[in-house]
Amino acid sequence: MLTHLITPLLMCIGMGLAYMGAFVTPEPHHLPVAVVGTTPQAKVFAQSVKDTAGDKLDVRTVATRADAVGLLKSRAVTGAYVPSAHTPELLVASAASDMGATAVEKVFTPVAAKEGVPLKVTDVAAPVADDPTGQGLFFLLIALSIGSYASVAALGAAGAGLAMRVRALLVLGVSAVVSGIGALLAGPVFHLAHHDLAGVWGMAWLYSAGILFIGVGLHTFLKRWTTLTMMVLFVMLNFTSSGGLFRPELQNGFFGTLHAFWNGAGFVEGIRSLLYFGDDGLARNVWTLVVWLLVGLVVTGIAALYERPRKARHAAGHGEPAAQTAAVPIPARPAEQEAAEEIEEEVEETVGV
Repeated sequence: MLTHLITPLLMCIGMGLAYMGAFVTPEPHHLPVAVVGTTPQAKVFAQSVKDTAGDKLDVRTVATRADAVGLLKSRAVTGAYVPSAHTPELLVASAASDMGATAVEKVFTPVAAKEGVPLKVTDVAAPVADDPTGQGLFFLLIALSIGSYASVAALGAAGAGLAMRVRALLVLGVSAVVSGIGALLAGPVFHLAHHDLAGVWGMAWLYSAGILFIGVGLHTFLKRWTTLTMMVLFVMLNFTSSGGLFRPELQNGFFGTLHAFWNGAGFVEGIRSLLYFGDDGLARNVWTLVVWLLVGLVVTGIAALYERPRKARHAAGHGEPAAQTAAVPIPARPAEQEAAEEIEEEVEETVGV
């Protein structure tokens, strides 16, 4: 019993460190912003903003308002300030990050206030009305992740006696179901995706299949520690670096670095590209998900090679050739051993869920 308590206690520590470390104190770190204008006054203004903010902002100047809109829609900057003596304007793209838009508004509102004029805020890429904060995609990520890594517990523990090729086929089926549920939630149920629902389903399948293949492969080696490993990989490090709540510019360097290649970030940013930014950056995010799926296939393949001689030795120990193993009933084991294994599997699946 005490050894089984190690997993939930480590989860408690890990979740606290990950979530509180990533979300409790969001502060800008080299947050990219632009100032519109090429006059000496505009350049002086941009430099004064940079000097005041220090490392919190990376400030550049652009020639026109249209250039600033282009940078926002490519997510190269988080906000762009258009100076004016009468109607200063702040351009944001809240579909990229509602928190990021709020952060730049806090930066430039006092600037306009010093001039004694109100700041006009223009959102050039707003999320749909059914998802006003744009955070629905983050919660979709959570649903897909739980469906995937919790299924690993069932496929790994309850399906451990099946051949790896059978478990691989089950992974394909489960990932199709999980991604189908995700597409239904994103489309007909909550209307997060008003178009390209097939693309949403495709990325959800890549994301789910990658997690499932990695988990099923790891279970061969880690057994009951698989659940903890999956929680670390696809909850603690995954949700916190996905950019679903805070973009990497509002987090510390650790989570910002993970955002560049972790699968959750690939899914969230890929869906944003598909739904709000005209597929800008979509290919890169799809390739991120494909690489994670390939890693899962490699791990599963290594697990299959590892299991093959073990099954052959098991068959030889019972006096049967390896080819006939599947057809020969497994000799009865003591009731205590079977009960202990059933309890271990049940604990693993419960903790996984």
